[in-house]
Amino acid sequence: MGTLLRLGSTVWPYRKRIFLSVICAVLISALWSLNLSITYPIVRVLFENDSLHAYVDTEIDGIEAEIEELSGLLRKASESNVSHRANVQQKLNDAAQQLLFKQRLKTWVLPWIPSNKFKTILAILSLVIFATVMKGAFQYAQELLVGSVAYASSNDIRRETFEHIMELDYQSVQSRGSAQLTSRLTNDIGILSDGIRLSGSLLVREPLKAICCILAAMLFNWRLTCISMLILPLIGIVFYRTGRILRRVAASTMETMGNIYHRISETFDSTRVVIAFNGQPHHRDQLVSANKEFYDTSMKLTRVGALMRPATELLATIGFIGILVPGAYLVLNNTDKIAGVKLASGPLGIAELTTLYVLMAGVLDPVRKLSGVFPVIKRASAAADRIYAVADQITHVPETETPVPAVTHSKHILFDNISFRYESSEEKFLDQPPTLQDARLKVNFGEVVAVVGGNGSGKSTLISLLPRLIDPAKGAVRIDGVDIRDLALNDLRKQIGLVTQDTMLFDDTIYNNVLYGNPQATAAEIEAAIKQAHAADFVSLLPQGLSTPVGIKGQKLSGGQKQRISLARAIVRNPAILILDEATSAIDAESESVIYDVLREFSRGRTVFIISHVISQQFVDLIDRVVVLEAGQIIADGSHADLMESSPEYGRLVQSDVVKKAA
Repeated sequence: MGTLLRLGSTVWPYRKRIFLSVICAVLISALWSLNLSITYPIVRVLFENDSLHAYVDTEIDGIEAEIEELSGLLRKASESNVSHRANVQQKLNDAAQQLLFKQRLKTWVLPWIPSNKFKTILAILSLVIFATVMKGAFQYAQELLVGSVAYASSNDIRRETFEHIMELDYQSVQSRGSAQLTSRLTNDIGILSDGIRLSGSLLVREPLKAICCILAAMLFNWRLTCISMLILPLIGIVFYRTGRILRRVAASTMETMGNIYHRISETFDSTRVVIAFNGQPHHRDQLVSANKEFYDTSMKLTRVGALMRPATELLATIGFIGILVPGAYLVLNNTDKIAGVKLASGPLGIAELTTLYVLMAGVLDPVRKLSGVFPVIKRASAAADRIYAVADQITHVPETETPVPAVTHSKHILFDNISFRYESSEEKFLDQPPTLQDARLKVNFGEVVAVVGGNGSGKSTLISLLPRLIDPAKGAVRIDGVDIRDLALNDLRKQIGLVTQDTMLFDDTIYNNVLYGNPQATAAEIEAAIKQAHAADFVSLLPQGLSTPVGIKGQKLSGGQKQRISLARAIVRNPAILILDEATSAIDAESESVIYDVLREFSRGRTVFIISHVISQQFVDLIDRVVVLEAGQIIADGSHADLMESSPEYGRLVQSDVVKKAA
């Protein structure tokens, strides 16, 4: 119910279109039952050799005679026999309503119908064609209206969910995985869109068609119609029970589709490694396994859905026979009773029975369509649950409700007794030691600090706290004495520049990739940043210059070129704090030298953190301090020269770098 209410709030802005689509559905249903009800006059004219004018006159005469007879019975009935008088009075009222209907039919409709029987059939068939054309027009309009609501509201859900994901912290996004999030924003949204579209069209139109046919059938014989309706609770039970199964299996199917997204994206993102190590068979086997899992869950969904249609059709057919069998008995025996039970107001004619037959067949068609659309609706419901699970995820890095005035870093940065542990849903990782434990570090404004350590030492985690990619479980990070959790996220992050090992450039031009660092920058500032990053030389050689597209993830540029564009992106931001996270670990010596030259100039008047496994000899004279981490704790802090004498751990890191350079 909560999911339905949320979906309702999403489609509510499009309520005018929904209202118009419902009107179209009502008109479609009315025209549907009208076309089926026309069976009655056709049978009267063709098979009972009767004209509609004579039929109506005969009916009026018969009803008037019945009214006169009932009025006489009412006058003769004893005042004390209340139940008998009430029964006669009820019959009298029914007869009066029938007389009124037939008189209005004679006054308003019959003048438009020819007296000639053949011309009457032609007029009726013309009416059928007209009603069918109008029904088709209304159905077309309804499909357009509902489709526009479905796709527009699905786009709204996708946009809102995407915006929410963008507000989550780094750890929350990574725990979901890009493949799973992509699956929910594409595959799941598509399934939800289909569900909304079918709900707004078939789920509204088909029940209305069935209801209109039932109402029309009741006008001919309400007793037999009510007998056929006894089967409805059984159909409801089938829908309810299969619906629960469908929703659960549909959720599993979408999970397995997320696994397929993951396998495909992982393989394509690692194409070079896959090819180099001849890993194609391994990844092929992984995809085959994911495909099989998807196939198995999809077949469960298919089996339940396939069983539902014949089951509901069988029950509907039983209800249909519930009219046909007793109706046939009444016609063949020219009576209105079976075993003393009155089932008609008078002897049932072939025209009435045929019309009831056609109208109940008109009920069967919507039931059949609904049994086919029901699995789609349940899949959409499961998709909505998965989407809203992401939309409801709470960030671990919340925005403060009462931010303090923006503080531009100019004094010092303090990591005050920081402890942090990455969350994991797997029990085997719950007893792992924390990534950071009671780490304390104070960095003065303008210092260039190298944070070094082996894999898993916690160096990247420590610096990730600064732009609040994550928040500490214990302790605080303070800039100039202000806890960064008290700053607005935008105010905090706009004074921080970041250059990472995996240089992420967007599928856009060089100019726009640099502009990403500061959307308010002018063209002159962009060019100056590119020049300062020593990227102007190679950019000038490109055919389109700054307008050159870099391709997906910057694939049209070399590693060194991408790193310089990334540096330009950080430079144009003019940050008070610059973070280089393993920025030199994946580039050649020439590019590393360029970065050194850039930093030597750009580091003046700002605080710089250089995160690395090791310290390159080229960077030693640039660094003011070195901080060494091991197992989440700061084990050494000082100048390069001091640590070379006092810290064996640091000495091994530097020696490791020397060995690599020599190789």
